[in-house]
Amino acid sequence: MKLVHKDIEKDGKGVIVLIPEEAEDMWQAYNIIRKGDRIRASTIRKVQNESATGSSTSHRVRTTLTINVESVDFDTQACLLRLKGRNIEENEYVKMGAYHTIDLELNRKFTLMKEEWDSIDLGRIEMATDPAQTADVAAVIMQEGLAHVCLISGSRTIVRAKIDQNIPRKRKGDVKQHEKGILRFFDLVMQAILRHIRFDIVKCTIIASPGFVRDQFFEYLMQEAVKTDNKTIIENKSKFITAHASSGFKHSLKEVLSNPSIAAKLEDTKALGELKVLDNFYKTLQSESTRAFYGINHVEKANEVLGIETLLITDSLFRSQNIAERKRYVKLVDSVKESGGDVKIFSSMHVTGEQLSQITGVAAILRFPMPELEDDEEEEDDDDLDENIPLPPS
Repeated sequence: MKLVHKDIEKDGKGVIVLIPEEAEDMWQAYNIIRKGDRIRASTIRKVQNESATGSSTSHRVRTTLTINVESVDFDTQACLLRLKGRNIEENEYVKMGAYHTIDLELNRKFTLMKEEWDSIDLGRIEMATDPAQTADVAAVIMQEGLAHVCLISGSRTIVRAKIDQNIPRKRKGDVKQHEKGILRFFDLVMQAILRHIRFDIVKCTIIASPGFVRDQFFEYLMQEAVKTDNKTIIENKSKFITAHASSGFKHSLKEVLSNPSIAAKLEDTKALGELKVLDNFYKTLQSESTRAFYGINHVEKANEVLGIETLLITDSLFRSQNIAERKRYVKLVDSVKESGGDVKIFSSMHVTGEQLSQITGVAAILRFPMPELEDDEEEEDDDDLDENIPLPPS
């Protein structure tokens, strides 16, 4: 998703202009656009003309319309987003107040106007328009003296850093200059990794090269991390995998990603973070039930005493047409973040999100036990669930 223009006033009212660049962007737009928003976009309208003799002909014209959104439909198979509403601006082809359906199109800009842009919507915009926010795979493609640090998100590959370092050749009886050059090069690559790869988002980092360069660099990376007590590298050691590449140029990344063994490992990393959090919730619920709760009422009560360590919530709750209900969830998320808690928003399109939805869509792991919540007999609004909580697949 490309951000073209953004103008948000202090009271939250404002306009954002976006260009969807890939199918996944339609899903992001679906999570942002709601009933009551205004959309301006290019669209096709069927126009009828009547001749002097009374006969009529019709043809299609492309025009730009602004509608007040009344319904939002998303076709998950075709990744098509359809917005229906009444025209609210003068147009030569469409009368004021007439209904029209706009299909958002790839690579065509649209303008979204809201009376209030809240933190959830703005956060999703930031995530959709900044590749670093969504790239869950990183790659370092290297050879002696040349390396590319890349982020991979959906169908996009973004080169975040290029390291091009002259390394002296090995000379007979003197390899010191060559070794110094290699160490200097490895240090630059390590600094680029620390600067550009967000390990809280990235689930897997591929180090690929011809020969033994990748193994030598990985060994250097781990030794330096231990020597300098770099917790970022040490704690994420398991996220690194090594692979063969024919060169250190970016185009070699394609052959690395098409390697069946690497593809299988990457498949295993998808939604790994969410799976771990959800699994941790279920384990806590079973072993220490006074530190894990689900349902909005229990979770809100835990938050009142700043007791939430991790909040788990599905994105479908933010698509509620009930404004008060949506604000309730937004307020909860903001409050948990302000008190230093971790917030995980699960996609309802993923298995993990579906599992969370089965237990109301909102849950929390607490910082400390709260047995009083377990004893609370107050019925929750959404508590018509079975007493047996569905367990995650083993």
